Amino acid sequence: MFNIDALLREAVSQDASDIHLCEAQPPIFRVYGKLVRRGGMPLDAKDMEQLLHALIPDDKRVEYEKHHDVDFSYSVGGLGRFRVNAYMQRGTPALALRVIPVRILGLRDLGLPDVLSAFCEKPHGLVLVTGPTGSGKSTTIAALLDIINERYEKHIVTLEDPIEFLHRHKKSVVNQREVGADTGSFARGLRAALRQDPDVILVGEMRDLDTIAIALQAAETGHLVFATLHTNDTASTIDRVVDVFPPDQQQQVRVQLASTLQGVVAQRLFPRHEAAGRAVALEILFTTPAVRNLIREGKTHQILSVIQTGGKLGMCTMEASVKELQEQGVISLEVLQRFVQDRGAPAGR
Repeated sequence: MFNIDALLREAVSQDASDIHLCEAQPPIFRVYGKLVRRGGMPLDAKDMEQLLHALIPDDKRVEYEKHHDVDFSYSVGGLGRFRVNAYMQRGTPALALRVIPVRILGLRDLGLPDVLSAFCEKPHGLVLVTGPTGSGKSTTIAALLDIINERYEKHIVTLEDPIEFLHRHKKSVVNQREVGADTGSFARGLRAALRQDPDVILVGEMRDLDTIAIALQAAETGHLVFATLHTNDTASTIDRVVDVFPPDQQQQVRVQLASTLQGVVAQRLFPRHEAAGRAVALEILFTTPAVRNLIREGKTHQILSVIQTGGKLGMCTMEASVKELQEQGVISLEVLQRFVQDRGAPAGR
């Protein structure tokens, strides 16, 4: 049988972001965005059952056996923590593990601009960090929460599935709740959080109407709310929030969103040119009076123009960010051209 802790140590030593374990394949690491097969014999059904048994907590086994997929976290002393999804495929278990760094990195360490720290100074409102799976959304929010934790005396409540970065109490008090273990759902935990005297709330993911509605309510009632969505840019993020609601409620939601939204950070990772690792590109929106009007009027397609002219405020389009990475030699021209082709957008600023 594979020693799972030894395997995870090997993955971390190779700077893997994810580990995939399934029958008929050797362990597979994702390193800088690419899948790399580890040498050795393929795993069989018995290996997978043993690995699942070694990883899954007792309280999650019932959920796995009922639904055939479940999320949980796993820790290795002296190494770090891992976000795990166990699922059934072709009648046998499979596992996907995401490496969670032990240390919370600062904005500059992550290649993120200092201007993002402005969100930490907001007394209330909604800040959305978006992007595809694996684009570093949780890492960005962890860096922002750590700034608040270091600078301000606040009560921070996080709702996560599962808990990823562990925040120590610094100037702030940080209470972290895991969906499933500490609360039944994001919506339930968010309702409860409003009675826990929070200043700052993190919603790990705004998945459904109830969660989004309560998050908007929390932002409206004097709390600073950070949340993530799986969207690619600022306009689609705003549309996604509005479109979750029935048509007869959407205008009211636009008004709520216009008054509460502080900004959107959309991010993507690209392979570095002639260097290990990946670089982050960002679309940054700070909500100005003009943006609030466009949201209220349902003219989200015009927000891109505001971002393009908002450079002095720290705003940036995704296209401009990717272009700048290429001009600096951080990513290749080929990567830029592929991005432009995928987006159907001009390569210029």
